[in-house]
Amino acid sequence: MSKTWKNWSGLVKCQPKELLQPSSLNELAEIVRSHAESGRSLRVVGSGHSFTPIVATNSTMICLKNLQGIESVDRENYEATVLPGTKIYTLGKLLANFGMGLENQGDIDSQSLAGAIATGTHGTGANLGIMSTQVVGITLLTADGDILECSAANNPDIFKATQVSLGSLGILGKIQVKLQPIYRLREVRHTSDLSACLDRLEAACRQHRHYEFWWFPHTDRVSIKTQDMTDAPMKTSQIEHLLNDVILENGVFWLLCELCRNFPSLCKQVSNLSAQLVSEGETTNYSYQVFPTPRSVRFYEMEYAVPAEKGPDCLREIKEFVARNDIAVHFPVEYRCVKSDDIYLSPAYQRDSAFIAIHMYKGMPYKTYFDGVEAIFKNHQGRPHWGKMHSRTASELRELYPMWDEFHSIRHKLDPTGVFMNDYLKRIFGD
Repeated sequence: MSKTWKNWSGLVKCQPKELLQPSSLNELAEIVRSHAESGRSLRVVGSGHSFTPIVATNSTMICLKNLQGIESVDRENYEATVLPGTKIYTLGKLLANFGMGLENQGDIDSQSLAGAIATGTHGTGANLGIMSTQVVGITLLTADGDILECSAANNPDIFKATQVSLGSLGILGKIQVKLQPIYRLREVRHTSDLSACLDRLEAACRQHRHYEFWWFPHTDRVSIKTQDMTDAPMKTSQIEHLLNDVILENGVFWLLCELCRNFPSLCKQVSNLSAQLVSEGETTNYSYQVFPTPRSVRFYEMEYAVPAEKGPDCLREIKEFVARNDIAVHFPVEYRCVKSDDIYLSPAYQRDSAFIAIHMYKGMPYKTYFDGVEAIFKNHQGRPHWGKMHSRTASELRELYPMWDEFHSIRHKLDPTGVFMNDYLKRIFGD
């Protein structure tokens, strides 16, 4: 009997017929080639941090944990060629050894680089794009086992499709990333009223390199985090990290989450308490150490990108919906800003975007909340994050992405027999 695989949240489960862990690109190419010849499908798994069944399969699952590390570094042009299974937290440390760093990343760093690229993972910053915008070259293993080099100069259309592809065009064998000299960030955390936060949102997003906030449902309070480049000396405290990030924001919060799971009527009080307990302060460290936030409390998540100018009104409507329907939720709502790009399936394609994410603690009912908020996202021309929960259909998605048909034309050309497809992709792609 096949061993059950499940994602980080535990909501997605499957029983792959076999789990393969190739140790070289040649071995990986041979696996792909044999599956294409025999008509079998396969899916590649990273760290399982997608909340959708994007990698679920009853056929072959490929894990890239043996394909990690930096293959080469171009010191003059600040670029590195990275193997696909490399975890982002590992990459930060490796790049630091060369005096380099990623331009931007998200607040979770346990994903594989290939998985983060394939799903359009992002951080925050009004002048910064999703992580895929840092990719300048991709070595793609296609369905026939061939290796295709893609960049702005080589196969440019395929490159733009591959930068966010949900793993449907082939396997990312190598990823060439544009970097910058290693730098430090000063992070400042403080609380504010939601109305005041939204009134100065546009200016704050432009003022800071990175700006984001969390709104606590059933309250008017937000927790704001800014991050800016600095030459100031390091300012870190292991004791403060232990108290705030580990004990308070994970340990105590987990206990509060369990309380809400068993007694949903307490969600309002818990959300209010969380808004009071959230940590304030500042720290200064290298970027790869400042970006990530520990996440040991497990949850379900939906995230949409709406046009930046629609973001504040969208959040206000979410607040009204939660209050009007007395939604039993205590998890904060996250708000981030991202620059537009030209990547075919990027949620930020051709528009500056506000990414708004809602969460529900694992084990608590989420459907009423998620369905209601998703309707609000739809009314604001929202595009779903490809790694987060949503219910959009192929016909709806086609209307949201101007390059939808071009992407799928490339997909059908590269993988005519659907080697890299699964039931979930067939549903959202309309196959």
